Amino acid sequence: MKFFVDTADVAEIKDLAATGLLDGVTTNPSLIKKAGRDFKEVIAEICGIVDGPVSAEVVAMDFDGMKRQGDELVKIAKNVCIKVPLTIDGLKACKYFTDKGTQVNVTLCFSAAQAILAAKAGATFISPFVGRLDDIGQDGMELISDIVEIYNNYQEFTTEVLVASVRNPMHVVLAAKLGAHVATIPANVIKQLALHPLTDKGLDQFNKDWAATGQKL
Repeated sequence: MKFFVDTADVAEIKDLAATGLLDGVTTNPSLIKKAGRDFKEVIAEICGIVDGPVSAEVVAMDFDGMKRQGDELVKIAKNVCIKVPLTIDGLKACKYFTDKGTQVNVTLCFSAAQAILAAKAGATFISPFVGRLDDIGQDGMELISDIVEIYNNYQEFTTEVLVASVRNPMHVVLAAKLGAHVATIPANVIKQLALHPLTDKGLDQFNKDWAATGQKL
């Protein structure tokens, strides 16, 4: 499974990139607002840190606007992945950019039916939002299972399932068990994946035993 970090915080991205765990980055207008910096400047800086896809989202609602904005965004760096919404105009934009050889992330997916449309439009990634489904009493991971099963039925579907709106480590583990290709994860949740109380307990014991030897390294 590939790991993308879901943030526009350059410091967070640099810190995680140093671990070798990052395969890409996703951003959105809300994350850009939180970063408080110029959108294009942030995307350019992120693209210089990671080699993998960096999702940059258009904000237009119509096809012509998405096309214009996306054409500007792809000029920033070769690893920019255009992010479009799962609407009819978004699917038109998806086909337009895919035909040009640009990677496309179709976002805000909440049903298997929508995921089928994205695959047929040639999306590089489909982003089902599991956490937001959980928030309204639905099972987000059931959607991942459905999409993976459907995509596996058709060799012509090359779209990768990119699990989004990840809230906790179990979302990541369950997504991996279901065969999702990618998870885009907040930085704090990526770090939580490394945590286990028995690891902490073992390290504490090792350190105490080492101190008792009186040796130094």
